[in-house]
Amino acid sequence: MDEPIENSQQPNKGKKAPNLKEYWHENLKYLAVLLFIWFTVSFGAGILFVDSLNQFQLGGFKLGFWFAQQGSIYCFVILIFVYVILMNRLDKKYGVD
Repeated sequence: MDEPIENSQQPNKGKKAPNLKEYWHENLKYLAVLLFIWFTVSFGAGILFVDSLNQFQLGGFKLGFWFAQQGSIYCFVILIFVYVILMNRLDKKYGVD
């Protein structure tokens, strides 16, 4: 049988209740933007724009090849760190940290 939680045991006591719908909406917005950037770098630079990017070189390799092999991975790792920073700020903003 479930017992009701006493007032002293309730989470966020004394804090304003977070608006989880707005929190989730902002989270999805961050995800959409970051996934679009990742898609653009990995698919766009590595496949669609490879011919125009191959006119330039980076570290002795054609730029299109570099993005297909290394650049998209670096971009993905950077986006992970950006997402962590954005989510920490969002958690603090809505009081769910």
